[in-house]
Amino acid sequence: MGRKFEVRKLSMAKTQGAKIKVYSKYGKEIYVCAKNGSPDPESNLALRRLIEKAKKDQVPSHVIEKAIDKAKGGGGEDFATARYEGFGPGNCMVIVDCLTDNNNRTFMDVRQAFVKNHAKIGGPGTVAHMFEHQAVFQFNGDDEEAVLENLMMEDVDVSDIECEDGIITVYAPHTEFFKVKNALTATMPDVTLDVEEISFVPQTMAEISGDDVASFEKFLDALNDCDDVQNVYHNAEIAD
Repeated sequence: MGRKFEVRKLSMAKTQGAKIKVYSKYGKEIYVCAKNGSPDPESNLALRRLIEKAKKDQVPSHVIEKAIDKAKGGGGEDFATARYEGFGPGNCMVIVDCLTDNNNRTFMDVRQAFVKNHAKIGGPGTVAHMFEHQAVFQFNGDDEEAVLENLMMEDVDVSDIECEDGIITVYAPHTEFFKVKNALTATMPDVTLDVEEISFVPQTMAEISGDDVASFEKFLDALNDCDDVQNVYHNAEIAD
């Protein structure tokens, strides 16, 4: 595929205020996952994956526990998922995933982020067909052939493996997340997984350059400032 996976969430944790937003987003997502499934991560694989991801992003344990306890209580807010698609600065493609208890408010907030930053919001399916819903794992290494052989020996379905600058990235169907993770930890017990998540991976990249770079960064900041936005996926690649 010739692309290096970008850890976009790092840009959201530059300040203490931004960290609080990250904690809030995880708390909401964990609450919804536990409420809609089981509050026990041993039987709710989606919840287990989410908790592991939150811990990797240094979300405090009390935030995680509070969200699960709230879900166990049965009451609380009713959140619904909402997805918005469109084109950002430089004509890049963007998917915005939200959790909301007020669809009108969320739509207006997301729409304003698009309108004010030279971007165009579209309808459902506008760009989603140009992304693949994949499990993504990233770790240090330089022998992707050995990794592929290990995964094949474990009968894992892999979409692609890349090696760039001493970093190996494994892509697999999102339904294979735990199978891939278990295979990697079993065959390479000393490897530290720097990225282990389910993401929308673009099929093609759009190079952003010139004035579009500042506009794109401002656009992402505006989306990340929306309380209901959980994840932003895009195919932008900043020109060197």
